[in-house]
Amino acid sequence: MTQPITEPITDRGAFIRDNTALLPSPLVSEVRLHLATEAVPLWQLTEEALQEKGLPPPFWAFAWAGGQALARYILDNPETVRGKRVLDFAAGSGLVAVAAAMAGARSVLAVDVDLFSVAAIRLNSIANKVTVEASADDIVGAGLPDIDILLAGDICYEQPLAGRVERWFRDLVGAGIPVIMGDPGRTYRPTGGMRRLAHYAVPTTRELEDNDVRSTDVWLFEKSGQTETAESDR
Repeated sequence: MTQPITEPITDRGAFIRDNTALLPSPLVSEVRLHLATEAVPLWQLTEEALQEKGLPPPFWAFAWAGGQALARYILDNPETVRGKRVLDFAAGSGLVAVAAAMAGARSVLAVDVDLFSVAAIRLNSIANKVTVEASADDIVGAGLPDIDILLAGDICYEQPLAGRVERWFRDLVGAGIPVIMGDPGRTYRPTGGMRRLAHYAVPTTRELEDNDVRSTDVWLFEKSGQTETAESDR
């Protein structure tokens, strides 16, 4: 039986292994992740308890709808990343990064400023027998000369981060780097300059979302001046 979390966390990898279960993500059953469930103490911790133990909100412990949709799209359309140098931005669990590696990417870098996320990405890549590099660098605003495509799942949940990231994405697209984002209709999603590539009904839980299924789209950022459209409208 998993023991209650009572001490500050010093070994992130051990903490993740001890307080998650290795499970397939609902929409992407090919990928197994270390996820929080009702059966482990991590699920029950309040924000205050997390802070006391030096643990940021464990976004890495859940398969969010935007990431699931984007990972599903990548596995169903492997030519999107095959042979390319891929960046999974704000990677969380690394679900999208793992999917890109499975789909034949030349290399995959998963970036998240949360060090627990970096540890989870490493464990999840090992669990799925793929190679993914992980970094906690804050790269927003940076040029990406060694990247061919950027993928991002479910990042538009708060301002000012969403606005800052959108400006960066637009700059990258202008420089010739494609940006593809999975988003379940978050409040701060950009409202123009994107083309919808796919739509999914993503199974989720009411502990995370307001419904058991979240309607989620995969979007391609387009160069400025173009209008948001569905692929079927083009």
